Amino acid sequence: MEARATLKAVRVSPRKARLVAANVVGCPAEKALDILRFTPQKAAGVIRKVLYSALCNAEEYAADADNLVVKQVIVNEGPSWKRFLPRAQGRATQIRKRTSHITVILVEV
Repeated sequence: MEARATLKAVRVSPRKARLVAANVVGCPAEKALDILRFTPQKAAGVIRKVLYSALCNAEEYAADADNLVVKQVIVNEGPSWKRFLPRAQGRATQIRKRTSHITVILVEV
């Protein structure tokens, strides 16, 4: 049995979110929630909410929450917001505010 949850276009850089996601892959779902609760990065709170949603999706199909393990956390790049910063002599520099698509996959062992 496999359960998944996806959050799209969340305002977190994919590179920073992947660092946090690597901490919970292979952990039991309850332990992964605890790890993310005490991780200070912004991405940890976002991934924790997606993990909790995947856990609720699994319980909807009568899966036992104690037997669920985080199989994979996929963090893909979403659309970037493009902004401009004024510079000297009438120039401008482009700033890309990156977003992420986060998918959490749980499997029953």
